[in-house]
Amino acid sequence: MRLQDVDLSNPRADQVLLRHTAIGVNYIDTYHRSGLYQLKLPAGIGMEATGIVEAIGSDVSEFSVGDRVAYCGAPVGAYAEARLLSERFLLRIPEGVADRDVAASLLKGITACFLLTRTRALAAGETILWHAAAGGVGLLAVQWAKHLGARVIGTVGSKEKASLAKKYGCDHTINYRVEDVSDRVRELTEGKGVPVVYDSVGQATFEGSLRSLAKFGLLVSFGNASGPVEPFSPLRLASHGSLYFTRPTLTDHIADVQSYREMAGQVFSLLQNGVLRPLHGQEYALVDAASAHGALEGRDTVGSSILIP
Repeated sequence: MRLQDVDLSNPRADQVLLRHTAIGVNYIDTYHRSGLYQLKLPAGIGMEATGIVEAIGSDVSEFSVGDRVAYCGAPVGAYAEARLLSERFLLRIPEGVADRDVAASLLKGITACFLLTRTRALAAGETILWHAAAGGVGLLAVQWAKHLGARVIGTVGSKEKASLAKKYGCDHTINYRVEDVSDRVRELTEGKGVPVVYDSVGQATFEGSLRSLAKFGLLVSFGNASGPVEPFSPLRLASHGSLYFTRPTLTDHIADVQSYREMAGQVFSLLQNGVLRPLHGQEYALVDAASAHGALEGRDTVGSSILIP
């Protein structure tokens, strides 16, 4: 990645010119950079940011110059001081919610929203296993799951991350570096296992996730931090108790504008009410985006990382 000066034209009819104030760093950005999720090169990178509207196209009706706005899941290109973007991607930031909080939580919060309420509607009293509970999505998801009344078991990679996850709501933590995850899950669930596992780690945790599930349980695979899950036979699901497996994506869940705005509205509401408290674990200058990626891929981060242009 390298910085490059680009001349921006005037907004087209449906576009705004947006001056960024904070930029979210997400694991999907590393997939775009590595080529796991391919882009047509050369390309920008980054999928979420907050900013101020500086100019609008002739057909823009919902936003005005000076509005504080945010977006996520838009075409890549958020790692920038400014950009042109169709108004369909924009969301108005509510009063009382800081730009940095939105940049640290919008994409991750919407991810937690569709995983906990749409991929499978989590019921009060259920026990779940969430991998990487001290990560950017993890800490927000733990808070959201507790808000819904769930009991949360979270995996972490250190004592410090275990303390952090518990501070943000985890009922139990499992240090995957020193404990067998599935054995500990069975201990905590009287041998039954959990009805659902949320796994953003991928290859390294797949086996343990399967072994942690109760009969008819659901493995929700939504990331590949350790590499993608290898192809497997459906008989594996049968042998572990008639399990279910799904691989949802943010892109599909926000393709419908109404759904996108509804879920973003839920995130904003929970931020306003203090239910969601994003942790600003790391903050980098835009020029240091490569360092942000290195720390993220090295599992050296806690909470969310943001770039400041």
